[in-house]
Amino acid sequence: MRVLEVFLVFLRLGLTSFGGPVAHLGFFRAEFVTRRAWLGEAAYADLVALAGFLPGPASSQVGLSVGLLRAGWPGLLAAWAGFTLPSAALMTALALGLTRLGDPGQSGWLTGLKLAAVAVVAQAVAGLWASLVTDRVRAGLALGTAAALLLLPGAGAQLLALLVCAGVGWRWLSGPVGAGGAALPAVPVSRRAGTGLLLLAGALLLTLPLLAPLGPGWATLDATYRAGALVFGGGHVVLPLLEGSFAGLPATTFTAGYGAANAMPGPLFTFATFLGGAAHGPAGALLATLGIFLPGALLMVGALPHWAALAARPAARAALAGLNAGVVGLLLAALYDPVFTSAVRGPRDLALAVLAYAALTVLRWPAWAVVLACAGVGWAAL
Repeated sequence: MRVLEVFLVFLRLGLTSFGGPVAHLGFFRAEFVTRRAWLGEAAYADLVALAGFLPGPASSQVGLSVGLLRAGWPGLLAAWAGFTLPSAALMTALALGLTRLGDPGQSGWLTGLKLAAVAVVAQAVAGLWASLVTDRVRAGLALGTAAALLLLPGAGAQLLALLVCAGVGWRWLSGPVGAGGAALPAVPVSRRAGTGLLLLAGALLLTLPLLAPLGPGWATLDATYRAGALVFGGGHVVLPLLEGSFAGLPATTFTAGYGAANAMPGPLFTFATFLGGAAHGPAGALLATLGIFLPGALLMVGALPHWAALAARPAARAALAGLNAGVVGLLLAALYDPVFTSAVRGPRDLALAVLAYAALTVLRWPAWAVVLACAGVGWAAL
């Protein structure tokens, strides 16, 4: 049964995918492109590119899209639940009182997990480069995007770089190689339904502030939905947006929850789950989880049928070819900062990252096995 298959695969990813959204995209590529062949390289890059244009948690948006394309609406729910619930459950438990775990920031096992993420993302960049960067123009776009984002980090620069890549692709690239639009599987959502979902996302953004004064539950839903609808550039950007909405919590609680979210597998957006649980108990955790993920899901699924229809046009395929090269550059920049810079602190760290990359590429170990092995080595030696 495809729905159960989707749930179990994403549940395993939700339990083992450490390292943040860029690393998650590397894990997804290893699982769904390389191992299971649910998507081609170009189709996967199209999903990543669309998620990069939209607010919300990019890895979760790509994941639920994979579930949707694989098993319809039930597959979407199964993918989201499998990937999100492990982290959300752990963050809820922490919010309800399990705060004696200590600071995980210097733990050896966490260092090992970060180094595994370096290897996974490096493998993803290498694979996408080989498939999507097929000529000098695309190479220039990829390297130029990486350089620009390293010099000018931030969500605005990222969006501008991808727009430039799309424009260059539209003007200078032609032909099907690397464009990938036609490689997207049939989207089980009509364009009319997609438009309805986009309108619903906007309506909720306007309506929930009016309902917030009715009680703490509505206020939590409004605060987290607004944050999820306005976050560009990854999960770390959600921190300042949520800080003001939960100002009643002690600063130590806020800091501990954010540190724990970075140590958890799965999406960093479950930091909102922690805040909702700390402020209003289990019901608050549930509402915060719903609020933070709902806008990104509505926008991604609503845009997907329009994206697929646009990709069928020759001019759009050329623009997508440039855009996909830009996505490779985006991942290349992220491989260095924050993935490499936050994980590799010396020769031993670099050696473990190189060995993990060799295990993935030469020995062809699955990504989850490399993750567990690095965690064990980190716990024992680092």
